[in-house]
Amino acid sequence: MINGAHVLIYSRDAEADRAFLRDVLGYPYVDTGGGWLIFKLPPAEVGVHPTDGGEAGDREPPTELHLMCDDIEATVARLRERGVEPTRPVIDAGYGIETGIRLPGGAVLGLYQPKHPVAYNLPDPEYADGQ
Repeated sequence: MINGAHVLIYSRDAEADRAFLRDVLGYPYVDTGGGWLIFKLPPAEVGVHPTDGGEAGDREPPTELHLMCDDIEATVARLRERGVEPTRPVIDAGYGIETGIRLPGGAVLGLYQPKHPVAYNLPDPEYADGQ
């Protein structure tokens, strides 16, 4: 049965992005050899948003990664202490208070404090018993 998710971030500078996840965000990791680090992420959830096709044109719809926090102002302050500037002002987007951060390789991650109930702390479904 499915027991996790593996997120891929494509990067123009994979080494710098790995260092960012390791040193700035402090994510624990395993080294699989050859510089390939796999990072443990905080608890996660997935949302599916509709698209009208206009955002991606003829390409596949985009996939985004948003990091979640309990206090966005405190999180942004800690990131600034580590040399990370938000990519846009912190705003109230209705579902949460959000901004973004740029990885050294160019990818932008969303960062938000949800105002909605979160799903990542729900109990596992009955079928998730490893069978």
